[in-house]
Amino acid sequence: MTTDPAATEGPEPESPGAGPDPVAPANGAPDADAGDTAPAGDGPAAGDGAGDEPPAQADGAGAGTADGGDDGDGGAATDGAAGEQASEAAQVSETPGTSELTEAEAELAAQREFRERIERRKAEKKGPVESGTKLSGTAADLLAAVRAVEGGQKPRASVFDDSAPEARRPVPEPVRRPQTEAAADAAGRPAAAPETVDAVRRVLAAGGAPEALAPQAAAVLGEGAQDALREDPWQLLRVAGVRPEQADGFARALLGAECGPDDERRGRAVTVWLLEQAALAGHTALEAAALRAALAQRAVPDPDEAVQSAVAEGEALVFQDALDEPGAPRPSEAEQEEGEQERPVRVLIGLERYALAEESLADGLARLVNSQHKDEDRGADWEAAADAVRGSAAELIRTAAGHGLVLHTGGEAARAEPAALVAAARSLGLRAWAATHTADGRDRFARLLADASPAAAESAGGPDGSGADGPASGDAVATVAGLLSGHEGPGRDADGALDLDLLVVLDAPQLDVEAAAMVVESLPDGARLVLSGDPGVLWSAGPGRVFADLAAARVCPQVASRTPDPGPIGELVSGIGVGELNQVDAPGKEVVIVPVRDAGEAVHRTVQLVADSVPRAIGVPAEQTQVITPGHGGAVGTRALNAALKERLNPGPGRFGGFDLGDRVAYTPAPGRTAPGRVVGADADGLHLECAGVRVAVPRERVEQTVRHGWALTAHQAVGSRWPAAVVVLPGDAAQALSRPWVYTAFGRAERHLSVVHGVEQALPRAVAEVSAKPRTTRLPVLLRTQIPAAG
Repeated sequence: MTTDPAATEGPEPESPGAGPDPVAPANGAPDADAGDTAPAGDGPAAGDGAGDEPPAQADGAGAGTADGGDDGDGGAATDGAAGEQASEAAQVSETPGTSELTEAEAELAAQREFRERIERRKAEKKGPVESGTKLSGTAADLLAAVRAVEGGQKPRASVFDDSAPEARRPVPEPVRRPQTEAAADAAGRPAAAPETVDAVRRVLAAGGAPEALAPQAAAVLGEGAQDALREDPWQLLRVAGVRPEQADGFARALLGAECGPDDERRGRAVTVWLLEQAALAGHTALEAAALRAALAQRAVPDPDEAVQSAVAEGEALVFQDALDEPGAPRPSEAEQEEGEQERPVRVLIGLERYALAEESLADGLARLVNSQHKDEDRGADWEAAADAVRGSAAELIRTAAGHGLVLHTGGEAARAEPAALVAAARSLGLRAWAATHTADGRDRFARLLADASPAAAESAGGPDGSGADGPASGDAVATVAGLLSGHEGPGRDADGALDLDLLVVLDAPQLDVEAAAMVVESLPDGARLVLSGDPGVLWSAGPGRVFADLAAARVCPQVASRTPDPGPIGELVSGIGVGELNQVDAPGKEVVIVPVRDAGEAVHRTVQLVADSVPRAIGVPAEQTQVITPGHGGAVGTRALNAALKERLNPGPGRFGGFDLGDRVAYTPAPGRTAPGRVVGADADGLHLECAGVRVAVPRERVEQTVRHGWALTAHQAVGSRWPAAVVVLPGDAAQALSRPWVYTAFGRAERHLSVVHGVEQALPRAVAEVSAKPRTTRLPVLLRTQIPAAG
């Protein structure tokens, strides 16, 4: 790492205001100029990292207008503004491939079609969703309670035996981060009729709730929403951003003396709300003990009865998953039948939406594993294609040739290997496509595919890299969102499946359980699926950890790349991936550490780096430098940094809803997707942006929820994209937000130059060495093991 002041020091006018008052100086931090540097392992104060989720008191996660810590990035930088309780960690970078408004509508239609499909499958099932074992014990008691209610009988007072030993330690209470309005749009609900909205508005006013919630409440509750709210005021908890204490106040205003904490309606609504918050934290279900404890913390007098009521009303599902002993061989079906009553189990409670998505995903993956490929007689051709390349790329081609599902792991340089696979498959006449998480990732992979295509073109006898039946390789890359919406990709066949033979999904760790299920459901029989990604980055913004669960279940072949990322940045990031924060040689000032003492100095140095030092010393202009910080709130969150950077780089009054022409923005059309762009105009219809060369019109009523300034992003917003230069800001109050995946992701966004504004002392090396991703409770591994034999 360089110690040359030229990389960080230069003429600098008075720094713009840093927003809120700076936090207290870091312990023992020296007073350093911008040119002062330190090894990456040296830095300010130890603190517990936040792994995969921010603490409850931090600005939580979600999308839309709420600001806070990153989902997975922690959330130490909190903001005390009333009503801002959700974070935007769920907003991972994604740029649409065409008119965003039209693509968003198409994506919602695809999601609705997917959910209708799994609803039909659910209707065909005779019993509750299971994981290959029959219900017994607590789960059987819950099922009996459901049937008792259905038969008009009174269920048992309790289905939980407090005296029974716990099979596993309960997961922590879920972080309560309200979902945002963007998430409601993503659910595919149509806008409510104006008369319904007006009726709901009157009910909200009568209960003292903000009338601005009327459109959301009407869309969530549907026709008759006003009557539903009067009969059960706690239904307001279904609206994104509403918390139990707010719903309690609304209920007291409407019900008066009839309102009480022991109301069955309250217990049921809080149960569903807690499961929704758990989904925002990445869980697809909660262990029964954890849910019971969370209900007790929310002043629900009888958690058992609340869970029973939610299950009886069909608002939650109960599962019993068998727990295999570590290292024990998997029992046969006969052994399962004989000994299932004695096998340890865990009881899980989950929302139907995510339960069906996980089950659909497991079914679809099993179908891919077991289906036959139309080119199974072309083994010699596949072998010849593998012989044309070397190393891990050849191994990936051979593995994909013989299997319907393959996992591929590796860093940025390893993306050349799936590019070689796609090029080889297309040279054999197969319809092969790749899908990435972001438009930037799509463009980078297209360049790799173009480099791999000449050999494929020669093998196929075509000058453009096209196979016998496939288009040119430049047409073989899409984004996942564009692929599912139909705006990108090969289109659909007569059966509604994607018209392809091989799909390689890059950035696979960013697939949440619903997106993954939609992708798998869209593949035709006989297609191959390769999931490729870097296991060290932050997990998906949505619930589930599909890539990690597949890797742990070992139900398909896994190819680990042996291609390292080059240069000092690659060496630094590779070390972080294994828990080591090494000092690396950076003769070309590829890595520079800038120590700071407090929040004000952190903002000042960040602006100096972006506006002056990096352009002058490194040659990367400000518009190609991305600032990354742990959260949205606080004195050095994205809001404060964006305000300071705008004042320096594009000052203006914010005449278009807080934006000016030329402002750098981050547009979030749906949770988990952030498209970097720039403001190019505004009119009565809304704000006009340019995102990755595509014009996007954002309606006026959606600007506040979906557009924010984008000079500074969180790591979860930045995942899937890379920039020539990155400035990672680690203020003193970010110590609790740091984890190995966060640092790995943030540092890995830089291609040529990385500056680290360092104010956390020893919290940085401690986070890298000790703080891994927080676990997520999911059912996918159990579902996979019951349907797919272990790959060994």
